[in-house]
Parts: sequence; structure tokens; C-alpha cells
Amino acid sequence: MDETSVKYFANLHSKDANLRYASYEFITKKIQEKVDWAYEVWDELLDLSRTGDNHQRAIAVQLLSNLAKSDPKKRMLKDFEQLLIVTKDEKFVTARHSLQSLWKIAIVSEDLKIKVVESLTNRFIECVNEKNGTLIRYDILEVFRKIYDRLNDDKLKETALRLIEAEDDAKYRKKYIGLWQDLLNLKNKKLN
Repeated sequence: MDETSVKYFANLHSKDANLRYASYEFITKKIQEKVDWAYEVWDELLDLSRTGDNHQRAIAVQLLSNLAKSDPKKRMLKDFEQLLIVTKDEKFVTARHSLQSLWKIAIVSEDLKIKVVESLTNRFIECVNEKNGTLIRYDILEVFRKIYDRLNDDKLKETALRLIEAEDDAKYRKKYIGLWQDLLNLKNKKLN
């Protein structure tokens, strides 16, 4: 890893929010494509997802989600559970930002897709009585849609629609189905 990137990674530990965010943006741009230095920062980011403040925990999960494509040793299969813990963070914005980034892991491989989809399907069911359960459910369905848009996985679409149908509240069911409405309209047009 080059010296500039090392400096930006060190800044993720800063208490200065502006410096930390600028570093996050710089690193995010660097890891849009595969990198060969993911393991140089992997353990540090995993540790930050446990021990950092709420901003650092979210940043760590988002960066690890982006680095999943640079993981030939398939460490994410084992380390994913730690990222999933952060989706239940006491700070809802931390949980939400972490959850919203998990689609990037699922599109890397079939094994990771299965792990993410199974975990989030369980999370969808479990969160029903949580304070922000409807937002969590929406985010999960949005993650599924992002995965679907990249992989065109009809089984995933069926899972999402099954979860939507299980929603008792018609208002939320309508909101959730909105994420998939264009696909349902397209299907209806083909049938007519």
C-alpha cells in the first residue's frame, strides 16, 4: 500500500470527524476496484468494527464490504458475522449504514450471497418488534434489490416477495413492494 493510503487509514482512528470522513471518502475511491493490499488493513478494520466509536464502526463495515472483492482467501465467509453484529448497533444510524453496505459482499461469490441472504432473511424476521423494525426491513429488501439488480437472481426475488407478503401491515407491505414494483409490472406486461 502506498504511503498516502497508509496515512488515510491511520486517520480513520482520528477523533476529528472531518478528517475521518475525508479519509473514508479517499479510501472508498481507492477500493472501488480490487486491490492487492486488502489483508494489510483487514484485521485493523475488523477490530475497528468492534472497538471504534459509532462512526468508526460504520466506516469499518462499509470498507470491509467494499474489500470483499479483494479477498481471495475468502476470509469474509468467517468474518461476516462480526459485520452482521454491527447491523444491530445501539446507534441506529451506525446499524443502518452498515446494513446498507452488505450487498457489496453478496455479489462477490455464490457462497457469500447465500450467507448474506440467509442472515438478512433471519434479521428481517427477527426485527419485527424492534424500535426501527420497519426501516430495517426496508433496508434489507433494498439490499436484496441491489443484489438482484447485479446478479439477476430470480430465487432472491422470490425470497424478497415472500418476506413482503409476510408483512402484516398493508401500509408497510405497499412501501416494501415499491422496491420491486418495476419488476412486477414488467412481468405483468409480459403475461398480457
